[in-house]
Amino acid sequence: MALTLGIIGLPKSGKTTVFNALTRSEAQTSAYASSGSEPNVAVVKVPDERLTALVDIFHPKRIVQADVQYTDVAGISKGASKGESFSRQFISYISTVEGLVHVVRAFENPDIPHPDDTIDPLRDIETVELELAFSDLAIIEKRLIRLRETISKTKPGPEREGFERELETLQRIQPELEAGQPIRALGLDEDEERAIRNYGFLSAKPMLILLNLSESQLEQADALMAQVAAKHALPNTAVAAIAGKLEQDLAQLDEADATEFMADLGLKESGLNRIIKQSYQLMGLISFLTAGPDENRAWTIRNGTTAQKAAGVIHSDLERGFIRAEVVHFDDLIAAGSMVEAKKRGHVRSEGKTYLVKDGDIIEVRFNV
Repeated sequence: MALTLGIIGLPKSGKTTVFNALTRSEAQTSAYASSGSEPNVAVVKVPDERLTALVDIFHPKRIVQADVQYTDVAGISKGASKGESFSRQFISYISTVEGLVHVVRAFENPDIPHPDDTIDPLRDIETVELELAFSDLAIIEKRLIRLRETISKTKPGPEREGFERELETLQRIQPELEAGQPIRALGLDEDEERAIRNYGFLSAKPMLILLNLSESQLEQADALMAQVAAKHALPNTAVAAIAGKLEQDLAQLDEADATEFMADLGLKESGLNRIIKQSYQLMGLISFLTAGPDENRAWTIRNGTTAQKAAGVIHSDLERGFIRAEVVHFDDLIAAGSMVEAKKRGHVRSEGKTYLVKDGDIIEVRFNV
């Protein structure tokens, strides 16, 4: 499965610059969220050095990386969810993504005035959090009216019980949203999450708060991130930083020039690599690998996925006919140098249906047709 992430932020935050940096695009800035303008969308390959490292062992015809899809929606104007309200198109674009990347302006640039005239990342984070919460709250208020009417007309039974669970969950969430608390911070249990899953609530999505810095602020990045993390230490929330304009310039260079440029700046890896890694961690995702003469390939799954379910990500037939999985971890295979040597060392194991796949596992599925 491809990870889908929505890039959001206030106008003039530089989120489209960040989108261009992450996707090597040359997209133009969209209008405000209330306008319903079309988003910028791009799919990028997940960097995974392990696939390349396996080439000398398997000599594959091709390498297939995992995908991440970024959707850069229009800027969120202050008060949109209360006054103008988010457009239906905006909500439809962002409600379907799995996680949010909230680009927060930390850079100074007098040629690009901030809508509130001053640079204050903590204020801007709170503004967007409230906008998302109020948008969800408006949906809940309408749904509660319909739910109560539906329950009053529904006979006792499983269907009514489902509506009642939904009602209880929404009633729990409502006052928290009114207080500005995002749904992702409420610690909902599995039943509660199931009851609201189809809503696509914006404040329920895991969020990566991404500080957009100037090149001159890179040395302050750790301190700035710590300041934000201390103020917004919420569940399913992480903080990162990127010099958006610098990374956009890097993205337009070929690989050799970009590597040399990063070395001159003391950067160990590109913003794309770092943001994808942090997004995977935030979303609880890992990658397992398949390798052979046809292809080396990375597959994205949730941490805690069983071997049988992971086989289904490759193909549904593998899940249905699953017998066992032959598993060797990437580190063990590289240390051994070949599958033959890895087997001699006892690093290749047969695992059953309930084995929990680990990041970097290389798997061959045995199955009945």
